[in-house]
Amino acid sequence: MDPKMMCSVTVPGSFESDMSVPPLGSVVLPPSLTGDLSPEDQKRASRVQFTFYQTTSVFQDKSLGERRLISPVLGSSVANLSITNLTENVTFTLRHSQPVPVSGAGGWSSAGCFLLTTTEDSTSCSCNHLTSFAILLDLSREGVTDRQQALILTFITYIGCGISAIFLSVTLLTYLLFQTLLQDFPSKILVHLCLSLFLLNMLFLLDGWLALSPAPGLCTSTAFFLHYFLLTSFTWAGLEAFHMYRGIIRVFTPYFSRYMLKLSLVGWGLPLIMVSVIISVDKDIYGQVTYGGDTDSTDYFCWLRNDIAFYVTVVAYFLLVFVLCLLVFIVVLVQLARVKEQNPQNTSPHRSVMTDLRSIAGLIILLGLTWGFALFAWGPLYLPFVYLFSIFNSLQGLFIFVFYCAMKESVRRQWTTHLSLRALCGYENPGSKKKNANP
Repeated sequence: MDPKMMCSVTVPGSFESDMSVPPLGSVVLPPSLTGDLSPEDQKRASRVQFTFYQTTSVFQDKSLGERRLISPVLGSSVANLSITNLTENVTFTLRHSQPVPVSGAGGWSSAGCFLLTTTEDSTSCSCNHLTSFAILLDLSREGVTDRQQALILTFITYIGCGISAIFLSVTLLTYLLFQTLLQDFPSKILVHLCLSLFLLNMLFLLDGWLALSPAPGLCTSTAFFLHYFLLTSFTWAGLEAFHMYRGIIRVFTPYFSRYMLKLSLVGWGLPLIMVSVIISVDKDIYGQVTYGGDTDSTDYFCWLRNDIAFYVTVVAYFLLVFVLCLLVFIVVLVQLARVKEQNPQNTSPHRSVMTDLRSIAGLIILLGLTWGFALFAWGPLYLPFVYLFSIFNSLQGLFIFVFYCAMKESVRRQWTTHLSLRALCGYENPGSKKKNANP
């Protein structure tokens, strides 16, 4: 199949010459259908198979209740490959077996599909798969109902998470490569926070695809670990605030033996206890959930199914950490302003307002205060704050790299020294070889 050509298949309503008879069904495949497949899969995708069932008695769905199927069943597959996240949708049109009132209701799976048009005689649907980063802390648990806005948020989310994963890996590599940067506790805590956010972003990028996999238990495992890494990210942000309070507010702090080990047990162990208790109580709490408030626009995602578990272990836990981080942030700002006012002679004359704003922005990112946008995503403010939430939190890894890697003097010094030594060694080696060759 040529990927540059659009494919359209129609099942005629009659095989006679009368072209006025409307077709029983049709499907239109976009030219970009196989664009994101690997070269090996594209070779396998040389043939598209269409299956049409005019007799629907073998297809039953208990969720329909007293309702029944009103159209034939039309399906298509491309070499048994799983194709999702299409930039151009697949369009199905099915003719009703008999005229019915227009209601838009129905059964079966609507994963990644939404209603285009419906009349008494036929129904047209368009299919894709959309998910926004805001689903992790969507207090309404309904999602964005506008398909255009959902598509934009999906692009923002996946691009942002991909960028964050890249820059978080660079930040981790930098701090692990230069061990001198890990001599203080804030840098060690930062490494744990970056690792947690990296795993959260990577798993979120795979979640929408794993939700469509038929493998048993895969979606449950995905939701379990997604929940775990979300909680570890919250916890390490809270530990950042705790250590900041000890280091700046409490001048005379008691000594804690094995301080970093204890922080690690809390940062990774406490969330593990929480998710382990949940899955031991009921493993079905994790699994495939529908996302999208519009009945014509529903996507699948591996996440928490139970509302009580979501509000207790995600929302309530986040609020606890958020309040702690916000209080520490305010106290730190007040304390620094007081020190600056009481000791103006110790303040650098070259320190500008932009420098102070940059420090404040770095604290906001480090403490995860941008996750607080979720608290305002209600009513008419829902969509604007969902945009703010998706943009700032999907790009949190990039911001951490900018403030605590690219703009940090000690990190830049390490990279400058490392690159200078490499360049120097590269310059001297040819000369030394030439000297050895000509004694």
